[in-house]
Amino acid sequence: MQSITLRQLRDTKQVKTWLRAGVHIEVRERNEVIADLVPRTPPASPVEWPDFEARAKALFGDRIIPAVDDLIEERNSRF
Repeated sequence: MQSITLRQLRDTKQVKTWLRAGVHIEVRERNEVIADLVPRTPPASPVEWPDFEARAKALFGDRIIPAVDDLIEERNSRF
């Protein structure tokens, strides 16, 4: 939990960063808590990416698709 004073509350960029990160903020005046800033939603969980290598192996097996080589060859033939 972060604690800030009213004067520090003017730095809205830092406050928004903390709130987007899910941090609870106490606003203080002369060491007395006068307000709580609580993020509206919990921070988003990290995205779990699918295993692209396993998918490619399931689709193509051990075949090697020379797409990059074909692309380079095609570009060289045009110029």
